[in-house]
Amino acid sequence: MRAHQIMTRSVISVTPDTSIVEAANIMLKRHVSGLTVVDDGGKLVGVVSEGDFIRRSEIGTGRKRGRWLQFILGPGKSASDFVHEHGRKVSEVMTASPVTITEDTALAEIVELMEQNNVKRLPVIRGDKVVGIVSRANLLQAVAGLAREVPDPTADDDHIRGRIIDAMEKNDWCPFGLNVIVRDGIVHLSGVITEERARQAAVVAAENVEGVKKVHDHLCWVDTMSGVYLNSPEDDDLAKAS
Repeated sequence: MRAHQIMTRSVISVTPDTSIVEAANIMLKRHVSGLTVVDDGGKLVGVVSEGDFIRRSEIGTGRKRGRWLQFILGPGKSASDFVHEHGRKVSEVMTASPVTITEDTALAEIVELMEQNNVKRLPVIRGDKVVGIVSRANLLQAVAGLAREVPDPTADDDHIRGRIIDAMEKNDWCPFGLNVIVRDGIVHLSGVITEERARQAAVVAAENVEGVKKVHDHLCWVDTMSGVYLNSPEDDDLAKAS
């Protein structure tokens, strides 16, 4: 999937000269956590978000640094903090030259950019104009939307079994002697694992295959040093109940 498939197209923007109060009210009224900032020609020049309103003199949350730290950081940093905490216009608190993406940017790259730059939203640009915005909420909606996709017409038991095996065998945590039985979309996994975390990985791999309704875990754990053998928690519970 790419940005144009999940982005919000009706982007709310303000100008650099918009007042802090007006920007805050727009965010509250429109229930958004960030705004793009554009110049008179519609060119993106910055982004302002909730985080830019955290350190403000009006609410007494300005930064308080000791003299030694102020000396290390220098007067420039103190001056910047003062502008951010007391500024009256968006241009004085916004993030200038924000990280942007295009309509064709893949979701994997979008997530990487968000994590690397510690941001929650990325403007989508075409040329120098904003055409959309991708936020974490859009990514969440994309994940939720997968559940509404049209079912795979080849998701019968044989196809399901083959896809589960293919999904697991390419990983180094794949259980030894893996066996997969599928009946009416109900999956039974058996085999040997030497790392307990491989159990959850195997179950998740099976659950992600289209057509799977439920996964039963019969994977046993073996300590390669001592040879100690433990049944799966599910099999232990069944044994106790019988």
